[in-house]
Amino acid sequence: MSWFTRKDKGILTPTEAKREAPDGLWYQCPSCKKVMHTREHRLFAWTCSACNYHEKIGSQDYFELLFDQSRYTEMDAFMSSGDPLKFEDTKRYPDRIKATEKKTGLKDAVRTAHGKMNDVDVVIAAMDFSFIGGSMGSVVGEKIARAIDYSLKHKIPFLMISKSGGARMMEAGFSLMQMAKTSAKLALLAEAKIPYVSLLTDPTTGGVTASYAMLGDFNISEPGALIGFAGPRVIRETIGKDLPKGFQSAEFVLEHGFLDFIVDRKDLKDKLTALFNMLK
Repeated sequence: MSWFTRKDKGILTPTEAKREAPDGLWYQCPSCKKVMHTREHRLFAWTCSACNYHEKIGSQDYFELLFDQSRYTEMDAFMSSGDPLKFEDTKRYPDRIKATEKKTGLKDAVRTAHGKMNDVDVVIAAMDFSFIGGSMGSVVGEKIARAIDYSLKHKIPFLMISKSGGARMMEAGFSLMQMAKTSAKLALLAEAKIPYVSLLTDPTTGGVTASYAMLGDFNISEPGALIGFAGPRVIRETIGKDLPKGFQSAEFVLEHGFLDFIVDRKDLKDKLTALFNMLK
């Protein structure tokens, strides 16, 4: 049975005849190291089919996951940051914005849209960590404020998906003003008795946690998300003590009463629809 035996030695395959797997075809879970097809990973809502690790995803992925048939109308899509402080560190702030826009294809760290979710009209604001660490600047605050205004005008629920390292240092006080601005708008939403659900994803920290992320009628999170105000390293250096195991994880925060519940991303759409119907 010679076809099972290599008769010739030193067989070489020409370069043009070699076949390599295309980039992005496979995904390896950073937690359990399981390798799966990217299509399977997407089918499981970008979670690991073995250990349920929730991969970080951006606004586009959330929109496709939550809106019916991935159909939605984006609002204020071309709003971008100015340079009120003429800020410069390793590069000028406008240059950093342009470079990040080119790299990510985004205009800033949040996108807002309205559409239907299981036939329920909803407004969604979703943050992108890939844009300068999901930092909250004046554009982020303004887009969220306008999304809340749309929710108020049309009397439809509002969903905030937070993913941020905190306030944007390049805008200093202008960034911190967004905490009060968005909180005031959410107070109007509460007065109008329009449902607001806040979804905290990995990571949600800084001024975002200290404002709109924790003001929902329901504050919910994905499994394993890092949630806190200051980062673990800063806290450790400040108090001079080791932190409790799992400190600032969604599970720890839930146990200590700062979350209502944790929801698996695969169940997110149905859970949110149930919440909004209950809050009507």
